[in-house]
Amino acid sequence: GNIYWTDHGFNLIEVARLNGSFRFVVISQGLDQPRSIAVHPEKGYLFWTEWGQTPCIGRAHLDGSEKVVLVSLGIAWPNGISIDYEENKLYWCDARTDKIERIDLESGGNREIVLSGSNVDMFSVAVFGAYIYWSDR
Repeated sequence: GNIYWTDHGFNLIEVARLNGSFRFVVISQGLDQPRSIAVHPEKGYLFWTEWGQTPCIGRAHLDGSEKVVLVSLGIAWPNGISIDYEENKLYWCDARTDKIERIDLESGGNREIVLSGSNVDMFSVAVFGAYIYWSDR
């Protein structure tokens, strides 16, 4: 198994084996402030949220190839990100807009607001079965 992480200081996404060996920079170009990542091993996708000058949600293959931006409008401080493996949906929470939203993880389409609050400052989101869990500060 592998573990992926973001390095905020160097604006990288890296991967290594669980024992720390074979460390590799997956994405080093085009990242400003990567925040959170989610991995879909079966489909071979890596998703991340970006807090920088151009906030967005991106997708690439697990080796960093074929980067695409799935969401770039109506997004400000995307914090947590989570995959619904059964429904093929990608969820994220935004600490600025106080929303949890979702899209189709393949196409990036069918964007929906799942939850909208006020002054919630959402920090992370997780999806399991029919339930959505989130934390705030």
